[in-house]
Amino acid sequence: MNLYTFLAQGFAPRLTSPAMHHPDGSVWMYAQLAARSAQYAHALAAAGAKPGDRVAVQVEKSAEAVALYLGCLRAGAVFLPLNTGYQKSELAYFIGNAEPSVIVCDPEKAEILGRLSSESAVFTPQVLTLDALGRGSVADAANTHSTEFETIVRADEDLAAILYTSGTTGRSKGAMLTHANLASNADTLVNYWGFSANDVLLHMLPIYHVHGLFVALHCALRSGAAMLFEPKFDGARAKALLPRATVMMGVPTFYTRLLVDAQFGKDDCKTIRLFISGSAPLLAETHNEFSARTGQVILERYGMTETGMNTSNPLVGARIAGTVGLPLPSTQARVRDDAGNVCAANQIGGIEVKGPNVFPGYWRMPEKNAEEFTTDGFFKTGDMGQWLPNGYLQIVGREKDLIITGGLNVYPKELEEKMDALPGVLESAVIGIPHPDFGEAVVAVVVPKPAAQLEEAALIAIMKAEVANFKVPKRVHIVAELPRNAMGKVQKNVLRDMFKT
Repeated sequence: MNLYTFLAQGFAPRLTSPAMHHPDGSVWMYAQLAARSAQYAHALAAAGAKPGDRVAVQVEKSAEAVALYLGCLRAGAVFLPLNTGYQKSELAYFIGNAEPSVIVCDPEKAEILGRLSSESAVFTPQVLTLDALGRGSVADAANTHSTEFETIVRADEDLAAILYTSGTTGRSKGAMLTHANLASNADTLVNYWGFSANDVLLHMLPIYHVHGLFVALHCALRSGAAMLFEPKFDGARAKALLPRATVMMGVPTFYTRLLVDAQFGKDDCKTIRLFISGSAPLLAETHNEFSARTGQVILERYGMTETGMNTSNPLVGARIAGTVGLPLPSTQARVRDDAGNVCAANQIGGIEVKGPNVFPGYWRMPEKNAEEFTTDGFFKTGDMGQWLPNGYLQIVGREKDLIITGGLNVYPKELEEKMDALPGVLESAVIGIPHPDFGEAVVAVVVPKPAAQLEEAALIAIMKAEVANFKVPKRVHIVAELPRNAMGKVQKNVLRDMFKT
């Protein structure tokens, strides 16, 4: 069935109950969310979005944005969320590759995206707008339509969304996620984490990312729970709202920032039944300090854009610091060495997963799909890990040099290509350095051309105009040469050791 229909089964008995509480005190009931999603489904269809068409969305977080997402599903279109920090060169690739029939963006990006659309000789998407307050041309269009819409029936294998991810080399890849992928993962998580209509979820995550969109939002909708729907994370605001919540999901940064407040402790968490962390490694010291301060043990889990959630520490049972728990029901996980042998406990190898949550492949990249899946259908995650003797999974790093900062992925190759093209730069290497707040900080190491005079601040300023802010290096170190091995490969492990403090 359509993913929307699946989610609506959860909140249909709760139409007169709150779906989203907003910072200004206003509340959207589930009936309003259902009605508004119908209007957006009509508006997208009227704008030219047919079943199977992509709808690219780069907007700020709002209740209207959630209704737009659900409306896209109802219309049978494929939702393509884009990080609000993406700049022109990044957007040009995503739009050109996905070929959406409709683009919805912040009014400030309308001119840029309009030019990108007009430059295409192959397709001409319609560009609509939606701002942070839920106002814009797509909202105006929705206002003219009925609050009833017969949701388009979709097959399990039909696409519900495409989210762009990437490896450390080559172009970004569009992970295709089906209605069945997302429905199965939502159902598993609601049951495994004990979600019910009595829950109130503190939602401070962005909704262009798997964590905020598919994990947090879907758990609330499928269970009919209410959300404290905040535009972004703020430590003081989170502390003030926790007494109204029962569940909080966050990236490790959320928890480190709560702990910065020396007064934060057990009294702030009395109503919370579950703290969940993901999207980046949670340091054991953060896990332990949070437990000591609050009496609450954070549940860490492990997922990917391509798979949704794969493993989780248990709701009932030991939650072990430094591990991502056990395979979720219906998901198989294994660790294999370079020779393809399944690893025993305490042996490090590549993590592979299989299940109804695992995507069918990358958009328009059949050759890549052949590389990423094993002959028996397991997806090669690119993460390295090991099973502990107790059966819990521990992730030890990336097979490649992916950097995860504040829960967002940064791919060094993309930044290195941009930095190498800057005036006076001979070559560069981008690495992730452990950071107590972000998990990892992006750091660039640059070699200048002969006689060139490079300045750290100037290089950072240029990069700020080139890429999303979370990708911009926190530091740029200028060196005479990069360390290399006998084969000429840059030794990033050496660079990490050199600049880790």
